[in-house]
Formats: sequence, structure tokens, C-alpha cells
Amino acid sequence: MEFFVVQLLNGISYGLLLFMLCSGLTLVFSLMGVLNFAHASFYMLGAYFAYQVSLYVGFYPALVVAPLLVGGIGMLVERFGLRTVHRYGHVAELLFTFGLAYLVDEAVHLVWGRAAVEYRIPASLDGPLFRVFTSEYPTYRVFMMLVSVAMLVSIWLALTRTRIGLVIQAALTHPQTVEALGHNVPRVFMLVFGGGAALAGLAGVIGGNAFVTEPGMAAAVGPIIFVVVVVGGMGSLAGAFVASLLIGCLQTFSVGLDWKIFGLNITVAQTAPVLPYLLMVLILIFRPRGLLGTREG
Repeated sequence: MEFFVVQLLNGISYGLLLFMLCSGLTLVFSLMGVLNFAHASFYMLGAYFAYQVSLYVGFYPALVVAPLLVGGIGMLVERFGLRTVHRYGHVAELLFTFGLAYLVDEAVHLVWGRAAVEYRIPASLDGPLFRVFTSEYPTYRVFMMLVSVAMLVSIWLALTRTRIGLVIQAALTHPQTVEALGHNVPRVFMLVFGGGAALAGLAGVIGGNAFVTEPGMAAAVGPIIFVVVVVGGMGSLAGAFVASLLIGCLQTFSVGLDWKIFGLNITVAQTAPVLPYLLMVLILIFRPRGLLGTREG
């Protein structure tokens, strides 16, 4: 029972972190039709910016400053990069974001080097918060969950209760009508892309010290982000949320199981990295639109 409760809490916290990462990518795709290959690079930038800012003013100001910096970079990328290549079609956009990911990686190498940096959990959040049977549960894990839930509620309120949220939703399906009503649709696109980058940066702030902040972190989380988006359904925020929790719990539980598979010399824990991709293949076979998606593929 203890194993189940602890792993469930860990799975939910990891799943919520994945959702924070995937929500920005899902918003950008649903509005602009751009599958941003550099999205994980914004996650990495958030972690590195938070590390740098926290050296001078501490972790909590970095929690605000780093996502804003990443969001600003995202808006510049959309304004002077994606908007320029948009006229050449989606293939050009994909190639642009693919190349951007390499540029960000090299920039990180030049500025911070190739070794991991000492971006640590703040002392006020380091330690156990409560006990689960005989195990102590870390305060920072709970903090991660609270930040993720606050972000989820903020996105929902922004999209459903604010004027800009209504404009964004209208621009999803009727961009010409929205522009005819006097709204600057290109500026909406820029703000959404910057907001998506900021969400990835926020995930980097709270995930960078929980795991590790090093130049390979973007490559480590990049594939799993796209798995979540495909499983949940392309462009579906609700689907991304469900898929994030599902994959978070799937990986967390499987890592802790040493059961042998059908008598083979392979344990469930050894297959844990492969399981999300197996789930994605099954989803593509039996439900190509994803769990809650509305479009095929």
C-alpha cells in the first residue's frame, strides 16, 4: 500500500510537470499549426536562466523572471523567425524550429559549458513535508504539484474568462473574421507563441533543480513531450492533461517494479523508458486522433 501511494504521488507530480511542458506546445499547435521542435529548448533555457538569476536574487524571484525572459525570446522568435518562414509552408516552419533547437543547444554550451550546473532546490523547500506510512514525502514535490495546478487554473481562466482568451479561441477557427473585427491576429500569434515558451520556461525553473540542469536536458525530455501531445490528441489541452498524468504514472510505477516479463531475463523497470512509446504506437493504431483529439494524425 505504501509503495502504491508514494508512486502515485510521484507519478502525479511528474505528470503535472509534463503537462506544464506540453501545454505550451499544444496551445501553439492548436492556434498556429506549428509543431515546435525547439519547445524542449525553451524548457532548458528556463532552467539555466533560473540558475543564473537565483545566484543573485534567489529562487523565488527566478520563478517569475526566468519564464518572462524565455517568453520574451519566444516572441522574438515568432516575430522575426516563424513569421518570416510562414509563407513557405509548414515544412519550412518545422525546419526552422529544428535548426533553432541546435542553435539554443550551442548557445548553452558557449555560455554555461558542457557540464551540469549546481542549480539546487532552495533550502526553504528542501526536506520532508509529511509522512506516507514509513516514507517521508519531499516538500519540493508538493511545491511542483501546486505550481502546476496553479498554472492549469490560470490557463483555463485566461482562455475562458478574459477578452484576450476569447480572441485567441476565436482565432483558432475564424482568423479572418477576428482580423475583420479589428484585432491584430499576428500579434495574437506572437503572444501565444511567447506564452507557450514561457510555460516551458516555468517547467524548466521547477524541473531543473528537481532533476538535473545540463545541456542534454532538452534532448532527454523532447521526445516524451511529443509522445504526450500525440497520445492526448493534437491541439487538445484536455487530452494533453490526461495523457501527461497517464504517462507520468505509467513511467513512475514501472520504474519501481522488478517483475520479470513472461519468464524472460527482463524486468518491467528495464522497459520503463520504452512504455510511453509503445502506448503512442497503440494509440496511433487504434485511435489516430488521440484520446481527446478532434483531428486525425
